[in-house]
Amino acid sequence: MSRAVLQVETAGPLTTIQDAGRPGHRRFGVTPSGPVDRLGFAAAHAALGNPPGGAALELSHGGIVLRCVEGEVGFALTGGDFAARLDGAMLGRWTTGVLRPGMRLAIRDSSAGNWATLAFGGTLEARHWLGSAATLALAGLGGGRVAAGDTLVIAARVPGERSSIVPPVLDTGPIRVIIGPQDNYFAPASVAALLSQPYAAAAAFDRMGMVLDGPLLPPLSVTMLSAPLLRGAIQVNGAGTPTILLADHQTTAGYPRIATVIDADVDRAAQLRPGEPLRFAAVTVAEAIAIARQSAVARTAWLVAVAAGQGSLAERLSSANLIDGVIDAVTGL
Repeated sequence: MSRAVLQVETAGPLTTIQDAGRPGHRRFGVTPSGPVDRLGFAAAHAALGNPPGGAALELSHGGIVLRCVEGEVGFALTGGDFAARLDGAMLGRWTTGVLRPGMRLAIRDSSAGNWATLAFGGTLEARHWLGSAATLALAGLGGGRVAAGDTLVIAARVPGERSSIVPPVLDTGPIRVIIGPQDNYFAPASVAALLSQPYAAAAAFDRMGMVLDGPLLPPLSVTMLSAPLLRGAIQVNGAGTPTILLADHQTTAGYPRIATVIDADVDRAAQLRPGEPLRFAAVTVAEAIAIARQSAVARTAWLVAVAAGQGSLAERLSSANLIDGVIDAVTGL
């Protein structure tokens, strides 16, 4: 491998280094962190031929501008509607390219999506904490925030030719939830409102969570023991404002959770821009398990296509047998 050095000229305030995360430490109060958009993160590494889960840059509003000062390195951009320009030439979104000495890469967000991944072909040098480079943003632990003036060093492989990445075909239906685990802290009318009334992504969001605008869901009480949290939990404060918890969520909390977004939909919800509408639909636990199995098959098929540089998700799924997973989840057979 050779050495590539990049200078950060500008970076949005939520730009961080993330790897796949640090599971296994929640009992000590440490959230797994990792990317908000996990599918885009995995695709960026697959497109470059990297081992899965390595360190990359997570971008949000404000994007990033990098200048290559040494060596050459391939890169891949995935996730929301973020467009790349290389020395002023438009590469677009969901793309790969090569940075060589003197070149400038500018990535800006556009009309859709809050999060993107910029990965490099090789290994991005980063600080590790508890075995992971994932940045716990509030504490600054892990690889850390990326800001103007920083230097990025990559143990780079010889880059391949530039190509586009066929984005996944994402579900556009309601955000699916399992009701609970603390729905008994809400009047039946509040649960009904969550499932029947329109909501929108609020302007307040970060890696910890995304606040929702819409009907308030006041809890009957906020006197409860702190309980464990998962990504996707819809936590409601004393004023009745719901928030979908994301990658850097706290591990326990004392506010009730009226519902939990299923894992297959939580990253899609996190990409909704402020003001974008969303609706919720309830599914059973058995249905959620079936969806999880379907999603795992679809994700694997699509990442294989990305790594091979060919095929859309729809094309790959046409040859994938998803029915067995649905039957197994519902009947146990």
